[in-house]
This record gives sequence, structure tokens and C-alpha cells, in this order.
Amino acid sequence: MTQENMKKILEIGVQLSAERDFNRLMERILSCMMELTNCDAGTLYLLKEDRLHFRVMRNNTLNTYAGGDGKEPDLPPVPLKRENVCALALLEGKTILVEDVRNCREYDFSGPIRYDAITKYHTQSMLVVPMRNREGESIGVLQLINALDESGTTCAFAEDMVLMAESVASQAAITIQNARYIQEIRELFQSFVKTMSSAVNERTPYTANHARHMAAYADRFIDYLNTCPGQKHFTPSQKEELLMAIWLHDIGKLVTPLEVMDKAKRLLPDQLTAFTHRMELVRLNAEISCLRGGISAEERDALMLQTREAARLVDQVNSAGFVTDEMLEAIKLLQEKTYSGEDGGIHPWLAEDEYAMLSIRRGTLSAEERKTMEEHVVVTDKLLSQIHFSGDLSHVREWASSHHELLNGKGYPRRRKGDEIPIEVRIITILDIFDALVADDRPYKPAKPLHVALDILRENAEVRGELDPELTRLFAGSRCWEEAKAPEISGSDC
Repeated sequence: MTQENMKKILEIGVQLSAERDFNRLMERILSCMMELTNCDAGTLYLLKEDRLHFRVMRNNTLNTYAGGDGKEPDLPPVPLKRENVCALALLEGKTILVEDVRNCREYDFSGPIRYDAITKYHTQSMLVVPMRNREGESIGVLQLINALDESGTTCAFAEDMVLMAESVASQAAITIQNARYIQEIRELFQSFVKTMSSAVNERTPYTANHARHMAAYADRFIDYLNTCPGQKHFTPSQKEELLMAIWLHDIGKLVTPLEVMDKAKRLLPDQLTAFTHRMELVRLNAEISCLRGGISAEERDALMLQTREAARLVDQVNSAGFVTDEMLEAIKLLQEKTYSGEDGGIHPWLAEDEYAMLSIRRGTLSAEERKTMEEHVVVTDKLLSQIHFSGDLSHVREWASSHHELLNGKGYPRRRKGDEIPIEVRIITILDIFDALVADDRPYKPAKPLHVALDILRENAEVRGELDPELTRLFAGSRCWEEAKAPEISGSDC
């Protein structure tokens, strides 16, 4: 082995170690091996389920190339049978060197010869090298075809090429195995993240699809942004980091009390039950008082009617999307009504805590309950602080725990504003609000029609200054909530 060849092998080792993308790694392995042996064609097979699967193919004479994009060549896998030379090399763990496949009686080359008849190619010399990792486990096979001399004429592979090819194949096998380990660890972590997100959803049926919807929106929206001039373009790793932040953004809800998270109406169930029983008690007292002659039948009937009207009012206000001034005044008058209890004391028809709940103008949560609900982002930050994220996922914790921050500084928990909020957080916030608006599985509100939801987003962006106006406009133009894989792109939107 010459010093020049040794240098090439070392350079190849450096190249393979530096490549992180698995598809490009497969391509680089085959290209480096073909360059090292100066051959015209080659195939890289990977072993999977007792078959050798075509992973990358290249033929310079035919100007064909397949597999570098991650899509395997459309060819049937090769069974691990000794009559297949690539399979035999792997089964016996030895390199096979053939000068001329048509004059070789030791191995069956009927397959390559038939392929030559179809493609009009002429396979002559062949070098087949098995790839095994450091534990001796089979990884795959490199099959090199038609070595070329200095004039470009097909010739036999030189004997001294065998050791060099085996050295590179060994490096390639270890690199492939390492890449697989990294991928398996990554997939394990991603499955853990999705499991944790599912754990939040399993606590309540009302947000079961929230993170999943947001991730789907983000996947399409980022692809759309990458086509828009002047916008930040996300690399695959940056997109993955954003998607992971979305999957984890509500992880803090694991500790949010269900009676707060699932609160469909203003009154808690116990409060509504107490009020209902109280109205029954007022009616019962009226009946008893009438029988004893304390009140007339007309007074009794009037009192009965008032309790039924009170129950209807409470039911109306309890489930209203917004409490009007008229409703609030009626509730105040109801709270002033009293009755005599069995203890001789005077009690209000509507308890103080019930009145406070029914006086909530918008939504179903009291100030204290809303504060409890808002704590989920603080808990999200605390939980994610316990995870050691790799460098390319280093922003997940910050982005996930900041999705309620608003550009005008009125968000929470840190009251960030303007340029303090990264573009990734701005995107998550838009997606979070949009899905909450259109969701049809929330107990406290009906789903908003699409056009209404988009109008609310625009108002939040352009009037209230809460959202990024440009990102909001692009989001509406992307139509990323639709099922189409690639949303139509309007020139005016980019």
C-alpha cells in the first residue's frame, strides 16, 4: 500500500466521521470507495431481515444514480443464498475478487449478466467487500464493478486494492453502526417526548389532539416559510427543534388540577349542587309556611316561580360565553335575595363564592384559577430543566415555556415583549391560539368558524399588538391547517 493510498484512506475516514446525515453517508461511502478503487460502477447493500437491500447504486457509464435521496432503488432485495456473490461475501465474511464475471465458474453471475442485457452495459471485473462492525456483526456489502486503468479502459481490480477496500469497508461499517445508534437514540427520545405529550392529553379528553394538530400545522407552515423570500429559512434540524418544543409546550399541565383544566362552566360542580339544593330548600320552606298559614297560596306560588327563574338565570350565566351588563345586574339582584334557614338565620339565595364565579365576564376561570392555569408554563420550564438537551435541541426548553408571551408585553410568565421573543416562539403562539379557537373539543366554548378564527388572529396582531403581524399574514396564506401535503403558494404571500 503506497503512502498516497494510505493518505486517501485516512481522508476517507475523516469524511465519513464528519457526515451526520444518514443518506449522504451512504452516498459518500460508495463514492469514496469508487474513487479509491477507480471503478465505473458500484452498489451499497444494507442487511435487513435476512435480505441485502439495495441502498445506493451508481453507474458512471450509464449516467444512472439511485438511493442518495433516501429512497431505496426499486429493486427486489437479494436473499442470503450462496449463489448470490454479494450474499456469499457476507455469509463467508470474505472479500471476493473477480477478473471477468463471464469467464468465472466459481460464482453465479447470471443476475448481473441478465441486467447487462437490459441496460446494454458490460460488467467485467468485480470486487465485493462485506461490511462488519467492531463486534463482527454483518452490516452490508459494497459491490464495485469494472475497475478502470489510467486510460479509462476496463481492467481487473489490483490485488493490493483488496486490503484498502477492506479497510474502508471496516470504517464504513463502524460509521454506519454509529449513525444507526444515534438515530435509534434520537427516535427513542422523540418517542419519549410524544409519550409525555400523550400523558398530558390522557388526563383530559378536551385537549387530546392539541399538540398533534399544532405539530402538523408547524410542519407545513415551516415548509411554506422556507419558500418565502425575506423570511427565516429553517434547516431540517431547526425544524425538528421547533417541532419538539411544540410537542412539549404543555407538559406542565401534568400537574394542573383537572377541576381547573376541564372547567366547562363558571360554577364548580359542588357550587352548582349547593345552589340547586338551596332553591329546593326555599321551595320546601314555602310549602311548609303555606301549610302553617304563614303565607298565602299566591305568595307561595310566586316564590316557587322566583326560584325557577333564579335557576334558569344561573344556568344561563353559568354557561354564557360572555356575561353582559344585564346578566350581571340580574345576578346581583339574585344575590341580594334571602331566606330564613332552619337555624333561624338569614341566608342569601346566592352564596358569595357563587356570585363571584358567575360574575366572571369572559371564560370560566376566576382570577385565582387563571393564575393556577398560567402556572403550567412555569412547571413546563421546571420539568424541562431536568432534561439534558443536545446542542441542536438547546432552545426547546425556552421556546416551549414561552408560548404565552405576547409582543406587547402582556403575556406570561416573564412579560417579554418585542424582539425579546424569538421567531420560533411567535410561531408557536400563533399555532396555539389558532388551534384553541378552531378546536371543537373544548368544554368551555364552541369551535370558531375558520374565517372568524383568522379574523381574531389578525385583530390580535394588528390591533392589540399581541402577535407578529407578518407571521400572522403568512400563516393565513399558508393554509397549513389543510390536509394537502404542499399548500399552494401565492406570490403575494411571500
